Amino acid sequence: MTWSEMHPLLTQAGGETLRMVAWATVISVAAGLPTGVLLVLTDRGGLLRCLPVNRVLGVVVNIGRSLPFVILMIALMSFTRAIVGTTIGWEAAVVPLAVGAIPFFARLVETAVREVDHGLVEAVQAMGGSTWTVVRKVLLPESLASLIAGATTTVIALIGYSAMAGVVGGGGLGDLALRYGYQRFETGFMWVIVAVLVVVVTLVQLAGDFAARTVSRRGRSGAAPRLRLLRTSAAS
Repeated sequence: MTWSEMHPLLTQAGGETLRMVAWATVISVAAGLPTGVLLVLTDRGGLLRCLPVNRVLGVVVNIGRSLPFVILMIALMSFTRAIVGTTIGWEAAVVPLAVGAIPFFARLVETAVREVDHGLVEAVQAMGGSTWTVVRKVLLPESLASLIAGATTTVIALIGYSAMAGVVGGGGLGDLALRYGYQRFETGFMWVIVAVLVVVVTLVQLAGDFAARTVSRRGRSGAAPRLRLLRTSAAS
């Protein structure tokens, strides 16, 4: 297969992969961030201590993380059809991608938030700050670099999941590799697809690392950033 034949196929499949990963990332972050924060707040010693809620939420997250993605796609076919009207194509692949990534990202958020210095939380509470103030002024800003690193890890995992989505007609580069590399024995084309995925993953990782380092440096720069944070919290 010549490059002139590969190029339009790669362009279309690459666009499908980027779209499904982008939409799944947005949904995963939107749902996984509050879920991870809630896991911390409702745990022992949390600001909203409620062990029954914490345990139920933890079980749901653990179940979501334990299911292999291929099995999850098959299990969610009826749900996917109800949401997007089909089980084929990149739009349909977004549903299982997001469902599989939400618990994954939620655990990363939980880990990042737990690393925040509890002394800052107590200081804001002593100043009369509400739970929302603590989350908005302390937990999220202080864990931002770790949250960016977690989002980067999630995006890379979604790229891998999107390749597996091709097994059930999810479109994208995975579907292209299956149809041409496996079914038509176009081994050279398959390795081109692998190289494209490696490049995409590398670029995502570099961008995520750069963003995390930038946020981390900004957090350490300036005069007494933590005291400034507390003053802002007190003013609110």
